[in-house]
Amino acid sequence: MTSTLREDALQYHAEPKPGKIATEITKPTATQEDLALAYSPGVAEPVKEIHQDPDAAYLYTGKGNLVGVISEGSAVLGLGNVGGLAGKPVMEGKGVLFKRFADVDVFDIEVATQDTEEFIQTVKNIAPTFGGINLEDISAPRCFEIEKRLQAMLDIPVFHDDQHGTAVIICAGLMGALELQNKKMADVRIVCIGAGAAGIASMNLLTALGASKENLYMIDRKGIIQTERDDLNEYKAAYAVETERRSLADACEGADVIIGLSGPDLISVRMLNSMAPNPIVFALSNPNPEISPELALATRDDLIMATGRSDYPNQINNVLCFPFLFRGALDVRARSINTEMLVATVHALAELAKEPVPQSVLDAYKKTEMKFGKDYIIPTPLDPRLMERIPAAVSRAAVETGVARTALK
Repeated sequence: MTSTLREDALQYHAEPKPGKIATEITKPTATQEDLALAYSPGVAEPVKEIHQDPDAAYLYTGKGNLVGVISEGSAVLGLGNVGGLAGKPVMEGKGVLFKRFADVDVFDIEVATQDTEEFIQTVKNIAPTFGGINLEDISAPRCFEIEKRLQAMLDIPVFHDDQHGTAVIICAGLMGALELQNKKMADVRIVCIGAGAAGIASMNLLTALGASKENLYMIDRKGIIQTERDDLNEYKAAYAVETERRSLADACEGADVIIGLSGPDLISVRMLNSMAPNPIVFALSNPNPEISPELALATRDDLIMATGRSDYPNQINNVLCFPFLFRGALDVRARSINTEMLVATVHALAELAKEPVPQSVLDAYKKTEMKFGKDYIIPTPLDPRLMERIPAAVSRAAVETGVARTALK
């Protein structure tokens, strides 16, 4: 980061008042009558209604449009275990994105413990406040247990964005890239560099979309996750393959797709050249990808490339998913976010990428043309159609799978 960017970022967060989010009053408060309705004695009436029927909280409070962004700061961006308080600017940032893109309100909660049991109990005890919970920046493998147990305990959506938000955007982009490269999900061999939260969730969703587990090679620090290893946790073990291959270089040979979720400069020119014809590389480490787009595209002219950066085409960006996914879940008061809702989001994003791009998007990105192709496999975050398409697809899936409390509007 340049000194100028650092100074600008600090000033942005500090002025004109500290932080990026605040609360607002949604009802009139100009008269004595207004205040009597807002608090005592009028507030007693919705209290009595909710006491009789807990679902009445969706009618008389902000619960139905409120998401808790909750973290203990153990895996904050690329900064590691900085703790909950240091992670607060990131959690406030998630609140900005929720509100800006999908008009979802957020309370960010930074929990001062990294003990799994304490964290789970804390979230469970504050959950009645919210219509949904977005877990954020929790390290693997603890994040898997935390999410799974909270999902079982609570009757509102519990969603770890670092897992499933990343998975949705990877899968949506990959569907477009595979179509352009004339390849099918069921047939391609996929290498995933990184076996943490995002990697495992992405492989789970890819298999739900038709990828074959036998064709998935996951890579961690010790090489390919394969059946002869005795050091695998239950989440990695689910993707252990029977193979004589051992290294990342071995895995890349003949691969159709590489998904990088690990660190910079891990993919060499030799690895890239060993891939199958018409390869796809998603090098998503930020800010420095597993291989630079300039080097990759100079090496293979039949390549489709994506990164996590906004200054290259095909940015794989979670903001395309989580605000709209929660919007759709909240709109039908969903009890959970299930695989079918994730798949619906993937398909809606993939289909939207193939439609003509509005002029407002071209203007925002200072482009004269953007159309489905090697440099445009997924919509951009500023596409206004995301709010029209994604929540509706998610709500439909929630209703069809029986996790919605209300019907479609």
